[in-house]
Amino acid sequence: MVEQLRISPVAGELAGRFAAAGHRLYLVGGSVRDALLGRLGNDLDFTTDARPEQVQPILARWTDAVWDIGIAFGTIGASKDGVTVEVTTFRADFYDRVSRNPEVRFGDSIVDDLMRRDFTVNAMAIDLSTKQFIDPHGGLKALAERVLDTPAAPEESFADDPLRLMRAARFVSQLGFRPAPRVVAAMTAMSEQITRITPERVQAELSKLLCGTRPGAGVELMVGTGLADHVLPEVPAMRLEIDEHHQHKDVYQHSLVVLDQAIALEEPGSEPDLVLRLAALLHDIGKPDTRRHIPDGGVSFHHHEVVGAKMARRRLRALRYSKEIIDDVSTLVYLHLRFHGYGRGEWTDSAVRRYVTDAGPLLSRLHKLVRADCTTRNRRKALALQRTYDELEERIGRIAAEEDLARVRPDLDGNEIMRLLGIPPGPLVGQAWKHLKELRLDRGPLEHDDAVAELMSWAAERGITPPAAG
Repeated sequence: MVEQLRISPVAGELAGRFAAAGHRLYLVGGSVRDALLGRLGNDLDFTTDARPEQVQPILARWTDAVWDIGIAFGTIGASKDGVTVEVTTFRADFYDRVSRNPEVRFGDSIVDDLMRRDFTVNAMAIDLSTKQFIDPHGGLKALAERVLDTPAAPEESFADDPLRLMRAARFVSQLGFRPAPRVVAAMTAMSEQITRITPERVQAELSKLLCGTRPGAGVELMVGTGLADHVLPEVPAMRLEIDEHHQHKDVYQHSLVVLDQAIALEEPGSEPDLVLRLAALLHDIGKPDTRRHIPDGGVSFHHHEVVGAKMARRRLRALRYSKEIIDDVSTLVYLHLRFHGYGRGEWTDSAVRRYVTDAGPLLSRLHKLVRADCTTRNRRKALALQRTYDELEERIGRIAAEEDLARVRPDLDGNEIMRLLGIPPGPLVGQAWKHLKELRLDRGPLEHDDAVAELMSWAAERGITPPAAG
């Protein structure tokens, strides 16, 4: 079986150098898993009986690009011919179970090293000298059955490193695995342990989960086990909140449908769009806080997009997402409902300009989010919504072609405003600029003389006397 795996020639070359130095080298963990799945990339993980100070000179003679940033944990990195490798000395760590940082202890056995790994599908190794396949915990069987289980008892594994709780949900999303019942039980009992982990590390796992092929399944595992209560509490809070269209079991299920439909609208072959996926998952989180029962027995969620945008910003900030991602996601959440005021095309050209201007560079994502949010089971209504949005996009295209909507600016710039009004830089210039931009949005491009006349009218209302002409 090992001979049939497509493993980089770099692995064999490197194994030869370790053997010449009297050491064993093993391909290990995710690299073995991915090789068995036929998806091995150019980032390879190895383990060895050699200590870090012995690994360094072996790698240094093999390539000039060697780094020791992980040496405290026994890891030395290197790259050659487009392949990046990390070589880690056998580990037999001790965890204090207060933080996730282990007391690093080097081991002497590949079997013991595999026991400490997170999941059985990541606890396989290949001895590159003998081509022996090492699988003491049934990882190959688990891989074939798409089952996610742990080498040790899951309670032990998660207590050692609670980040594995998030990794379990991530692998469900990325690889399409289903967690073993004992893993689900342990995740449910220990979900609060995730609070031991820094927000940055939780965020990294959440982002990988959302960029997987089945993020909805990963989210459902987080919600079902209570993990989401500590990571994204706004998501489980949407359960049992009836959608205003009465077409979905609850807002939570609706949001998972929107997530799937948004993913289907991503460009084929492109990288997963984390911003779009976050916005799809979070677009309705404002509904629980805005839910109101109305006399006819219905439910309303007025201004849930405003409340939801604030909630999304607060949650993403707590998870240490970048300012750019926070701004983009919260803007999409804020704008996702505006299309429903379009009716059957009653918007003026001014309203269309504002829609485009407010979306800015997020317009293509907003198109996808709004279309994904049309989840009614009434086929006739769904087709009508899609046709209406088609018409809106056509109007946007027509007006954009005429007016360069992507760069809406006032018809006079700041320098000309200061020259015409005889004022120095300051707040008045910004106020005048904003006034002219509002006119531009309402009426489209103005002739230069008309723009100057509007500026002078605005100035006169504020008692500003321009300098005499000439």
